[in-house]
Amino acid sequence: MDNENIYEFGEIRKDDIIIAFMGPTGAGKSYFIDLLTGQKGRRAGDTLRSVTSEIQAIRVRHPQYDDRIVLVDTPGFDDTFRTDMEILGMISDWLGKTLSISLMDVRLSGLIYLHRITDNRMAGSPLKNLRMFGKLCGDTAAFRVILVSTMWEKVKQEVGEARQKQLEGMFWKDLIEKGSNVDRLERSDTGEAWRIVEKMIVMDQEREKVLLQEEIVDLKLHLNETEAGKTLYTSLQKLLADQKETLKSLLAQVDKSNDQRLKKELQKEYKKIQDQFQKTFDEVDRLKIPLSRRIMVLLFGKRSRAKAINVAADVRN
Repeated sequence: MDNENIYEFGEIRKDDIIIAFMGPTGAGKSYFIDLLTGQKGRRAGDTLRSVTSEIQAIRVRHPQYDDRIVLVDTPGFDDTFRTDMEILGMISDWLGKTLSISLMDVRLSGLIYLHRITDNRMAGSPLKNLRMFGKLCGDTAAFRVILVSTMWEKVKQEVGEARQKQLEGMFWKDLIEKGSNVDRLERSDTGEAWRIVEKMIVMDQEREKVLLQEEIVDLKLHLNETEAGKTLYTSLQKLLADQKETLKSLLAQVDKSNDQRLKKELQKEYKKIQDQFQKTFDEVDRLKIPLSRRIMVLLFGKRSRAKAINVAADVRN
């Protein structure tokens, strides 16, 4: 593929083959799309910082499918520039507005979830992203998912195989049981990237809405009432509690210290965490569901067909 085969996204069409790329920052979403468009490393390079702060969609021409293929690049839930709440809102808007215009009720052809095989353990950001993915994808759309491990060229084969086995047997197990497929980007080249995408296109049978799209569009739920929103609320509450403890600890150190230089550094760190605390508090507050609204949804709200997938629920972060 070259520049002549890349188009502005333009208007959505009913027969578009829309494939969204998700996963944590640094997993290779932008790089994967660069490979598909023949622009290897043009946007992504080798950085682990987020290069996608907005949802980006491009239309690509394919010898067999003409210009029907739309590739959607999404930021991870650990974005360099935006909060998790902002990211969830952006994905919600994309699913609720872009894919539901003009009564066409367009559905994703599939989702490619990326994970870097170079990670020696699944914790923190990668685990959070995977759990959020399970909540917004849902079980009825899980068969439209390919779980792809990346960066195989940067690890020894036996190390990668052992990590892949752990992913499939523990962290990806719930998604695999609901029908998700597993693959790996063995080499960083255009042919290998298209092999995975074409595998998804061949699987393009009856499409299903992802859970978040069903909740926002069909059930008219507010973002904080969705499964992903409620999960984010819980994780933010935990973060808030952790930040409070850190603030208390720092304050005690500042009070005890007689070293003015150290005291100044501690006060600077205290101010930084205090700002983070306020930001987290504001996001938690925004995600609270008023009691009256909870009662209305409980009594009169419809139930989604899809159910959230509790990915790695038994694994401690």
